[in-house]
Amino acid sequence: MTLRQQGAFFCLFLFLCSRNAWARVEVTMRKSVEVYLGDSAEIPCQYNFTEANSVPRFVMIQWFVKDQVSSSRIRIYYGDDDNQIVDEDTEYTGRIQVTSDQHGTQLTIQEVQLSDQREFICQVNGLSAGTTESKTHLSVFAPPEAPVIKGVQGGISVTNEMPSKVATCEARNGFPKSNITWYRNNIPLVSSAGRVNVWTGDTVESTGLYSVHSTLEYRVLKEDKDANFSCEVSFFVPGAIRTAESVSVGVTVHYPATMVELWRESPEGLIKEGDTVELRCQGDGNPTPTFIFSRARESGADEDLDSRGNVLMLQAVSRRDRGLYRCRPRDGTSHDDVKGEMELNVHYLDPAVVVPKESEAMLKGEDLTASCNALSSLKTSTVWYKDSKVVGVGNTLHLQDATYETAGEYVCEVTVPTLPTLHTSGSVHIVVHGGPQLVGDEQEVHLEEVVGKTVNLSCEARGHPAPGITWSFDGSQSWHEVFSESGDHMTYSVVSVPVNSDIRAMCNTSNDLGIDFRAFSIKAIPLVTSSAAFSPEGSGVIIVVIILCLLLLAILGSVIYFLHKKGKIPCGRSGKQDISKEKTAKDDIVVEMKNNANAKSEDTVLLKAVNGDKNGTNEQ
Repeated sequence: MTLRQQGAFFCLFLFLCSRNAWARVEVTMRKSVEVYLGDSAEIPCQYNFTEANSVPRFVMIQWFVKDQVSSSRIRIYYGDDDNQIVDEDTEYTGRIQVTSDQHGTQLTIQEVQLSDQREFICQVNGLSAGTTESKTHLSVFAPPEAPVIKGVQGGISVTNEMPSKVATCEARNGFPKSNITWYRNNIPLVSSAGRVNVWTGDTVESTGLYSVHSTLEYRVLKEDKDANFSCEVSFFVPGAIRTAESVSVGVTVHYPATMVELWRESPEGLIKEGDTVELRCQGDGNPTPTFIFSRARESGADEDLDSRGNVLMLQAVSRRDRGLYRCRPRDGTSHDDVKGEMELNVHYLDPAVVVPKESEAMLKGEDLTASCNALSSLKTSTVWYKDSKVVGVGNTLHLQDATYETAGEYVCEVTVPTLPTLHTSGSVHIVVHGGPQLVGDEQEVHLEEVVGKTVNLSCEARGHPAPGITWSFDGSQSWHEVFSESGDHMTYSVVSVPVNSDIRAMCNTSNDLGIDFRAFSIKAIPLVTSSAAFSPEGSGVIIVVIILCLLLLAILGSVIYFLHKKGKIPCGRSGKQDISKEKTAKDDIVVEMKNNANAKSEDTVLLKAVNGDKNGTNEQ
């Protein structure tokens, strides 16, 4: 550059400085920016000039970071309106982008790393407006993994005088360090001498992330047998603090039994004779103790019973097994008054006793009272049945004005409403003696039937002894019995009778105590015939006649043809003959043949004998 050019540049610089001597640049940045590890971070840098009308034409922007070891500045970017350059050979080369406008610039860092947690400096050079800078601290956060809790194996005795290790908790790979808090039943635990001890430490992983671990020592009591212990990790995230809770773990507490309970496991509900009863005993000691079962005696000393662990099985119990049962721990560490008791009741129902027993005979029209009773430890209900139908309720059954329908088997069923599976039954067979009685109210039955048909007549008689049935007929001698049946109080008979004329029949029944009868009157109706209908036989005759006619016509045609060939019959199509009306009437022969068997075809043969036709033969 020549001296003249340098002078011109110097004059221009002085001119620019003189124009903007009163303008000053101001830079504004956020104090901090927070971002998740691996995300992109955006750091804005806003600037303006004190005089809006005096904005310099040339503005240079530079971005710096502080070295974490030496705290020296390292430039990572510089640029103006024409050039934007990312410095080479820095840890941000290839990971940053800068965008700018008239009011500011923004630095974008991609795939944020833990080493990016530092200060970022934005410097704005406005020439005559001066140079101003500001800074933002970038905070990087990595949430830790979910806390993992592990409870100790084995039990802890309440007799231990010092706190015992209960569980450990670890939260891995977080940044910055996490905090661990212990909870018992969701209530925070605070270190307390002789009661609670908490030991916490951390480890820096090769990735730079922190793994925090903590151990809880706790002096257990019996009340801790159902307690749940958990740990909670709290950690920072952009703009907030979050927590993550582990699953809960319990602790096995060893302590002697202070309470024992005895109960019936099965069956449910009331117990009846024959049931298998299972009794169980349980105490609040841990480990679970085994027990000794016993039954109280009236003499005062308990009777020890054979049992298995905490179970006592009583097979096929009876009313003799009723009484007071006890159980107590076998280990002897508990007090003598630590025991369980229960009263066992066994219910029963004796077989039903029916009076009269088994069978009872009575005359028709008599009255009878039957009773049914069964001894039970519970209130019973009695129902009487006959032919599966209820005929009475209660211990007593009254039968009045006995009929043949009264006879039969009566069953009484005794049940226990509060224990349905407990039931018994008894029965009595009632026999009613009396003369025969035909079923039905009709003394005489009137029937009508066509002559030539067969009619069935039936009679059913009741009585005891079982009555016999006989039949008598007036007007027919060819009847026969097709069915008969007889029981203690019933006889049934069916006869078949051909109807050829009016018939009168009698059904008679009798036994040692009486007789009964019923009349049947059968009116014979003559058979009415109608006009004869078409029959296959008549059709066959017609077909035969038609066939014979056809044969005769065929023979006649053959004879005529033979005579024509011999010249006996002249015939011509074009010859002229004088034939008078009288001659024609006498000599012309006309034969017409029709086949009636086939309506669609009709053949007619017309023959004429013409005398003196000389040209007929030649024209044929």
